[in-house]
Amino acid sequence: MMKRTSIHTDKAPAAIGPYSQAIATDSLLFTSGTLPIDPQTGKIPEGTIEEHAHLVFRNLSALAEAGGTSLASAIKVTIFLADIAHFQRVNAVYTQYFQEPYPARSAVQVAALPLGAILEVEAVIALSRTGRTA
Repeated sequence: MMKRTSIHTDKAPAAIGPYSQAIATDSLLFTSGTLPIDPQTGKIPEGTIEEHAHLVFRNLSALAEAGGTSLASAIKVTIFLADIAHFQRVNAVYTQYFQEPYPARSAVQVAALPLGAILEVEAVIALSRTGRTA
């Protein structure tokens, strides 16, 4: 049976339901959908889509680090947008956190996101056998 390890860090928002912030297997880290929640306050701050995107990617980075890897080893990223019109603005922020070769990615507009968020992102990130970046 595959070993699964729950990953938790106070540097990313706490789970708001019955799920783990991330799960690590022997070779992959799967993050839960990450909202633009400030880990210090537990709330979504007022701000632009760019500010929310920076917060989401910082939260994802904290989860990656807690799992022993980094966003540089991301394999697949999924972006959920409340408004697809924000796609290019999120892309501009995205390129500050991911470099070529970029991970595979999907970006979709959804009817609604938890807590009224305008953005949610999840990722699959590679781990080396020792738990460090691949």
